[in-house]
Amino acid sequence: MSNEHSGSTAANRVLQRSSYPEWLRIHEILRKETVGGIILLVVTVAALIWANSPFAGSYFALRDFEFGYEPWHLKLTVGEWAADGLLAIFFFLTGLELKREFVAGDLRRPSRAIVPVAAAAGGVIVPALIYTAVNLSSPETLRGWAIPTATDIAFALAVLAVISSHLPGALRIFLLTLAVVDDLIAIAIIAFFYSTDVHVEYLLWMLLPLGLFGFLAQRNPKFFGRRLPAAWLILLPLGIAAWALMHASGVHATVAGVLLGFLVPVLRRKDGTVQPPRPGKPGLAEIFEHRFRPLSTGVAIPLFAFFSAGVAVGGVEGFVSALGDPVTLGILAALVLGKPAGILLTTWAVTKTTKASLDPGLSWWDVLGVGILAGVGFTVSLLVNDLSFDAGSPSNDHAKVAILSASLTSALLATVVLRLRNRRYRAIEEEEKLDRDRDGIPDVFEDRDR
Repeated sequence: MSNEHSGSTAANRVLQRSSYPEWLRIHEILRKETVGGIILLVVTVAALIWANSPFAGSYFALRDFEFGYEPWHLKLTVGEWAADGLLAIFFFLTGLELKREFVAGDLRRPSRAIVPVAAAAGGVIVPALIYTAVNLSSPETLRGWAIPTATDIAFALAVLAVISSHLPGALRIFLLTLAVVDDLIAIAIIAFFYSTDVHVEYLLWMLLPLGLFGFLAQRNPKFFGRRLPAAWLILLPLGIAAWALMHASGVHATVAGVLLGFLVPVLRRKDGTVQPPRPGKPGLAEIFEHRFRPLSTGVAIPLFAFFSAGVAVGGVEGFVSALGDPVTLGILAALVLGKPAGILLTTWAVTKTTKASLDPGLSWWDVLGVGILAGVGFTVSLLVNDLSFDAGSPSNDHAKVAILSASLTSALLATVVLRLRNRRYRAIEEEEKLDRDRDGIPDVFEDRDR
């Protein structure tokens, strides 16, 4: 699996090194996500221990405790508040990140966007087909076809931190972009395939706070960027109103988070002209991302995972019983085999059809390792599982066992593949730090721009 066309021009290479400002920005995002992933691991283990302890009844009683205002369709269980409410913050950041990448990031150029976008699509389609094939003779479980399509970037990065992998920046950006596009596809699937009893009147009313949010954010980005209390007092209530009306409409409320993220301006306005964000002069999207990411990675996602991951496995006997369910087998095969196969084959097909090659220094083993790591599906997979099967049903519990088992298996396999390449990764890392002219920008990034 070597890089076949190492002599190709830079313009005809995939998985190239990004620009230095983009490299710095992504590095900071990934550092925060790594911390969030470690928190996620801790709360998941805590939930599993509690749900399988003699005190399991108190865990499920807490998860299923209801509160909220019934006339507004907001009397929900604690678990539903975590899934419908807190995850909206996560998807708001997904919307911000995706818009930032395609408006001002390296992915604004189609030549750089095509590979991660196509790979993400392949990493969704192939697992969905595998799950469907395994469950074809079981119509009642086919509804879970979208469960194994997601990638959990926080968990994946936590795995990298644990195994001390020196994965190059280009591959980390590739993994992050995969996960973000993956999340966008997942939210589209949720909106179109998992919305029930849709009330159009609530959707129409939702357009009012959504449109006002977009108008104010686009019209006065500098005002809301400099005066954060104004953002909390004006934009936040509008965002909550849009979320509540989306929830009442029957469309999953997290869709509102993505739509709100898309409406936040990325570019700065100065003297009547539109300019890209620069270090020290961020756009409103970057300001919001900086403010909301700690809330998402440190609170929203861990709480959702805590109330969603808890499943009474039933010991070895219960685990073996779960393995006989086509739901379990479909998810395991789709995440462990389908994810890397979809990502690797799609990336290979793009390079062949465009007569491109991998960037020198990288090989197809690296793409395979990232593809296996993308099989660590957790947060969104658990969300889709709860939308597919009733809470507490055998299919729901078996799907949770499969998601956790597949994520662990993918993490272990990725550890083996990526650790084999760690010596090469260290060499690339040292190269990306070298700054002979001491101008604050590593030489490889200056060479790239030239």
